[in-house]
Amino acid sequence: MPKSDILVMPKVHPLYVAALKAEHNVHEYNPADAADLAAVASRITGLAAGGESVVPGALIAQLPQLKVVSVFGVGYDGIDVPTAIARRIPVTHTPDVLTDDVADLAMGLTLSVARNIAQADQHVRTGQWPKAGMRLGRKVSGSRMGIVGLGRIGSAIAKRAQAFGMSVAYTTRTERPDSGFAYYPSAAALAANVDFLVVITPGGQGTKHLINADVLKALGKHGYLINVARGSVVDEAALVQALTDGTIAGAGLDVFADEPNVPQALWTMPHVVLTPHMASATHQTRQAMADLAFANMQAGLAGTPLLTPVPECRAQMGL
Repeated sequence: MPKSDILVMPKVHPLYVAALKAEHNVHEYNPADAADLAAVASRITGLAAGGESVVPGALIAQLPQLKVVSVFGVGYDGIDVPTAIARRIPVTHTPDVLTDDVADLAMGLTLSVARNIAQADQHVRTGQWPKAGMRLGRKVSGSRMGIVGLGRIGSAIAKRAQAFGMSVAYTTRTERPDSGFAYYPSAAALAANVDFLVVITPGGQGTKHLINADVLKALGKHGYLINVARGSVVDEAALVQALTDGTIAGAGLDVFADEPNVPQALWTMPHVVLTPHMASATHQTRQAMADLAFANMQAGLAGTPLLTPVPECRAQMGL
């Protein structure tokens, strides 16, 4: 394949960028330098983005030869997919390859916040063990897990929860009777009937603040929130308040509303575990994501079948 000109959004993973640079002419997008983009816009045929990238319709409109948008990540709520579809430009992402890692971290956060693992580590490291005991944790095995979103990752989380003897219930936009799990029609109804509420639903306007003050109140003072979805899905101000006043027992959070900025109020809370959006951050999975994103880019440039177009493109473009 001849070299193509690829526009790479800021903070795209280096493994993906390295693969692109080995085969194509790569141009790094700087939103503050309109002249730089104008100089190459007419030649750009591929756009590489990350799961947190914002690609508005206005940017897509500046690229008349664009053939494909390939996202390194399963989430793509920052991409103006309708505008791309209107131009017959497919958008791809990297599902499946990160399912296990995200599900693993969801269980890791569940165990960590319930059993005070992160806090216990600091208790030992700071020399507190000889001086004082640790507060008791909450038993995980045999408890109740509720999953908000029962897609690929949600189903993988459910499988892990069952291995711990947990009962599983869920809520989704469309009930899945074949799942074998109890279904609740809303996040609040689900929260009222579980001990751990795990959020793994797509981001975007349709799910913004789905987990709000009412849902947290329903979860209750003995319940824990685990978020490995998007920060936008949770009303962060309401969550901070619920953790401050004891409305819920604790939280394990891998995603936040304004990453990488995390509310300072969460930093010292002993009943909260914080991780830096690292659910898919293993060597094996990040390489697999880079390989899949690159393969999608190559297919889009060549006009051959795409490996993993986003659902909207499958439905509306027949991919």
